[in-house]
Amino acid sequence: MSTETPTVNGVPQERRLVTDLPGPRSAELMARKLAAVAGGVGTTMPVFAAKAAGGIIVDVDGNHLIDLGSGIAVTTVGSSATQVVERAKAQLDAFTHTCFMVTPYDAYVEVCEALAELTPGDHDKKSALFNSGAEAVENAVKIARVHTGRDAVVVFDHAYHGRTNLTMAMTAKQMPYKHGFGPFAGEVYRAPMSYPLRDGGLSGEEAAARAIDVIEKQVGGDQVACVVIEPIQGEGGFIVPADGFLPAIAEWCTKNGVVFVADEIQAGFCRTGSWFAVEHESVVPDLITTAKGIAGGLPLAAVTGRAEIMDSVHGGGLGGTYGGNPVAAAAALGAIAEMKEHDLNKRALQIESIIVARLLQLQEMHPAIADIRGRGAMIAIELTKPGTLEPDAALAGAIASRAREAGIVVLTCGTYGNVFRFLPPLSISDELLHEAFDVLATVMGDLA
Repeated sequence: MSTETPTVNGVPQERRLVTDLPGPRSAELMARKLAAVAGGVGTTMPVFAAKAAGGIIVDVDGNHLIDLGSGIAVTTVGSSATQVVERAKAQLDAFTHTCFMVTPYDAYVEVCEALAELTPGDHDKKSALFNSGAEAVENAVKIARVHTGRDAVVVFDHAYHGRTNLTMAMTAKQMPYKHGFGPFAGEVYRAPMSYPLRDGGLSGEEAAARAIDVIEKQVGGDQVACVVIEPIQGEGGFIVPADGFLPAIAEWCTKNGVVFVADEIQAGFCRTGSWFAVEHESVVPDLITTAKGIAGGLPLAAVTGRAEIMDSVHGGGLGGTYGGNPVAAAAALGAIAEMKEHDLNKRALQIESIIVARLLQLQEMHPAIADIRGRGAMIAIELTKPGTLEPDAALAGAIASRAREAGIVVLTCGTYGNVFRFLPPLSISDELLHEAFDVLATVMGDLA
């Protein structure tokens, strides 16, 4: 039997540390970063990437790190997926830009056609393409306001929707996303989210009734343009609402003429084991925002929705110089092709099975793991002081630091800073997943 290490695009799929982290070349580059890059731009790890493929990131010192972050859910198909690279290269050879609003090109139209096919619901759909998730959310709000003639926007506790002025208003967490950046856009209202660990046993329907009561008392259903919700919250802590919550909110929106917007920027495109997270409860949104995993690492975002809603905006009211850039659009078509060819929804469920099994083993040994939650390759643990719901952000930080030193790229999140999230690329091997969780088990054992 061969023991040769498998490779993906020439990158050996193994964890290998040849220096302490950071190595000397990364340390040199970090010094240059500190001198040239604004201090507000932080980094999770002080190592600089040189190459990445499959489940491995290779740094400039030759260290091979196991990637459990996917560039924050962006490189779902891997960091150098064949069809993404080939299609982007071919487009680069043709042209880099003309601006779709000046002289359009077919890749933009093809992406919109693919979104109409893949997003939930069999109604007529149209899309508009943008650059980032925050842009998509802002434009979804614009569209909803024009369509309804109303102003109010409802979002939820623990939400994250972006870093622009409007999306900061929509985002719940103050530090680091909002601190010092106000005043923010008005007519944004916040309702309580379904958070099963901290809801005292509320069902999804009961949590929805609580949220709807707040909306009707504080805003009024006839004043709301849209409700914007992440079907699984991302930065807020991978919170999966209790079954029944999303359908009840969507039903209330329909009854009140409110546009239901699913923010699928982190959860979409096979990440949860279905094309979109709302599909787990058969919810069909009026508008859906996408970005991150859509284009294999190139900047692209979209708003897709009911044709009559999308067409309510006057000509010229949507767009942007770079929106739907031809190279990014070509990459998106490659990413979607990879997802279909390799059945990445199925792969996400296989990854879920491995990760959850390993986390359940850890939970038996470590009572600080108060909750294991998520879907597909979007799984998290919430750490608390044992026997309580008091968040333990210090423990989460310590585990993350030690894991990174051992060559595992891990991310934390959550309103309280006490949630570990696991977002591996769907191209990662089972062997790398198990090795990463072997390291995590050792780290947690040492700290315990």
